[in-house]
Amino acid sequence: MERELAAYCAHLRNERQVSEHTQLAYRRDLTKVLEFCNNQGIASWKTLQIQQLRQLVARLHHHGQSSTSLARLLSAVRGLYRYLNREGLCEHDPANGLAPPKGERRLPKTLDTDRALQLLDGGVDDDFIARRDQAILELFYSSGLRLSELTQLDLEQLDLAGALVQVHGKGGKARVLPVGRKAREALQAWLKLRGISAPRDSAVFVTRQGKRLGQRAIQLRVKAAGERELGQHLHPHMLRHSFASHLLESSQDLRAVQEMLGHADISTTQIYTHLDFQHLAAVYDSAHPRAKRSKDSDS
Repeated sequence: MERELAAYCAHLRNERQVSEHTQLAYRRDLTKVLEFCNNQGIASWKTLQIQQLRQLVARLHHHGQSSTSLARLLSAVRGLYRYLNREGLCEHDPANGLAPPKGERRLPKTLDTDRALQLLDGGVDDDFIARRDQAILELFYSSGLRLSELTQLDLEQLDLAGALVQVHGKGGKARVLPVGRKAREALQAWLKLRGISAPRDSAVFVTRQGKRLGQRAIQLRVKAAGERELGQHLHPHMLRHSFASHLLESSQDLRAVQEMLGHADISTTQIYTHLDFQHLAAVYDSAHPRAKRSKDSDS
């Protein structure tokens, strides 16, 4: 078993050319499986079965290994068995159909309304970069776009007169979103300067050289704005989360928020109801007489 594991690791390194980090992670995970097999008297990869692998996953979970780590371990096992099957050394995959235990779902980080306004309402220099970056921030927060959707945005998808933008989301699905007044103003100010760069195509957001602004560049511009205006880390998805949370907080219309975000399953959108509940719970704790009295009685 050790020899076959070593051969698979060499395959990852030499043929698949995966990163050193991934190699080490897979080797570490598969060594755990190998040690389990040795302890259980399993002498061949051929004889490891799904019930035994499930037992290992349950044991690791009981000892505090996260769902994400266990998912990676199972992915490593699947990769090993794909290799073993292809080499004619095995004819099954004990990880097939096996899922890790569900972990606690992390709530997305958001800006509260005051912090969002602090980010967007500062002074903006009337130059190419400042106007472009302000339009990016406003559109993220106004319409809840994904980073990929904003990067791919072309001029013909903007209808500022109608206060609308059409985006192409996951799976190429199109949806039409409202664009708020502040975002429209920021976009109009940016579009007056966009032509300075002699754009090479119809991309809404371009570099000084006229090339479409890429995802990494946008991430860095958003990060810089967060550090400058808020003194904190900021990324595009935090603005999308803030859009969804604030909209749901005001409207209580989960279906409408689902449509605007482009979620195929409403269960994905429901995570924002937890954020909304946290807000309501905080208001209750600070304002309700019973909540105050309860806190006093505990002291």
